Amino acid sequence: MAEDEHRDKHRQRVLKGATILTGVTNSEVKCMVRNMHAEGAELKVSPDARVPDEFLLYVPVDGIAYKAVVRWRRENRIGVMFTGTEPKPSWHYG
Repeated sequence: MAEDEHRDKHRQRVLKGATILTGVTNSEVKCMVRNMHAEGAELKVSPDARVPDEFLLYVPVDGIAYKAVVRWRRENRIGVMFTGTEPKPSWHYG
């Protein structure tokens, strides 16, 4: 069953560079936002990326750090639900 079938909201296709900020020793993982809605997004990450179940997703073009919780994982894709926003951490260079 495709994840599209589980959505109650349509996600807009986008292609935005973003950074997963884990807070663990100020760790960062680069990713691409493939589609997005106010309540969540699909991310494309490197196949060997270590992404925790909860993190901040900083999207520079939006100027927002989204609090994200992983809902599903498939190969190099991750579906997340947004639980809020917060200011970009001061330790992040971007």
